Amino acid sequence: MDLVLPDFGLLFWTGLVFCCLLFLLAKFAWKPILSAVNTREQKITEALELAEKTKAEMQSLQAENEKILKEARAERDSILKEAKELSNQMIEDAKSKSKVEAEKIVEAARQSINSEKAAAMAELKNHVAVLSLEIAEKVVRGELTSDDKQKALADKLAGDINLN
Repeated sequence: MDLVLPDFGLLFWTGLVFCCLLFLLAKFAWKPILSAVNTREQKITEALELAEKTKAEMQSLQAENEKILKEARAERDSILKEAKELSNQMIEDAKSKSKVEAEKIVEAARQSINSEKAAAMAELKNHVAVLSLEIAEKVVRGELTSDDKQKALADKLAGDINLN
């Protein structure tokens, strides 16, 4: 029962020690503890504000990075599209140039063939003419071997000349 109902002396000394301790703590320890707690609270607040600023800055940087990445992708796509169009155009140009060159070569070959054909025809005509003359000469010689045949031919030619 002593624990439940303490003596008056125990209460007095406990109160006196408590008051002295309270006075000493208030006089010497309370202000440094409060200033340390306030300083710590201020540092925590500053750290939280800095964290919020950093978070906002990171979000803005991330948004900016996304924007730059989208622009880079769009630029890459446009460059690839332009390069593809340019390559297609170069291929078409090369095809058209090759067609023109092929047509020029074919036309030159045709002209060469025609000129060689004409030259061959002229040579063939000359050769045929020479052969015809040789054959005619042989035929005429064969027929004009006698004087009678020569006189008859001369008369005939003279008659043809007079008729014209």
